[in-house]
Amino acid sequence: MREKTLSLLCSPVRHEPLKLIKENGQEFLVSEKSLEKFIIRDSIPVFIRQEEIVGLNKKYQKMYDRIALGYDFFEKIGAFFLRKSQKEIRCEFIKELEIRENYRVLEISIGTGINLKYLPEASNYFGIDISWGMLKKCIKNMKHWGLGAELFLCEAEALPFKDGVFDVVWHMGGINFFNDKAQAIKEMIRVAKSGTKIVIVDETEKHSKSVYERIPFVKRFYRNRNKIISAPVEFVPEEMLDVQVKEIWNGRLYCLTFRIP
Repeated sequence: MREKTLSLLCSPVRHEPLKLIKENGQEFLVSEKSLEKFIIRDSIPVFIRQEEIVGLNKKYQKMYDRIALGYDFFEKIGAFFLRKSQKEIRCEFIKELEIRENYRVLEISIGTGINLKYLPEASNYFGIDISWGMLKKCIKNMKHWGLGAELFLCEAEALPFKDGVFDVVWHMGGINFFNDKAQAIKEMIRVAKSGTKIVIVDETEKHSKSVYERIPFVKRFYRNRNKIISAPVEFVPEEMLDVQVKEIWNGRLYCLTFRIP
């Protein structure tokens, strides 16, 4: 782990500084105050304990772990039937990102890392996800594409980063079924610098019903929902600026944006 990266990290709940140690050939991040310890597996710091994952987070973690290996293939098939390329699908929300050279960019729910292919290369990318399967696939993809990002296994509601360290914070796909949308948005705001534009994108009710509820092995995770899917604009704090919500990709995605004062 690079010293620069270590300087950005903290324990996800207590927000305590971390130091890197090695025991019996295994690397850990350890809180200097509480001595809370987090293992590093395959170069990915693990900031969750599986027994503590509950509710929707546990349900969808399980789903994404199961479909991780085939996720990219099925997305290509879906794009084909919708007569759009993966790049075309993403261009509508990627243009909302204000990425500049050497910026620190955090993607919440990085998944298999497909978005990295369409982002400017001259920046520093970080990605978190709750699914170990998706992160492992992301590593393979990055090696194949010759791209890089620093990855972390954690919940979006408890990010392992210090306050105000990222120039861009964004999310595509997943917040619809987070345990705590409000807390996830608070965390995005906490780790971003003043003036940062936050971008949150996910599928609309229209897309979920017409696509996800019809796919074998996936449909059972989306059916019989208690609430209709909508952009989580009600969880954006009142003090945020330039709050906007729009539908993109022919109404299949919503794009929520706002700026930190």
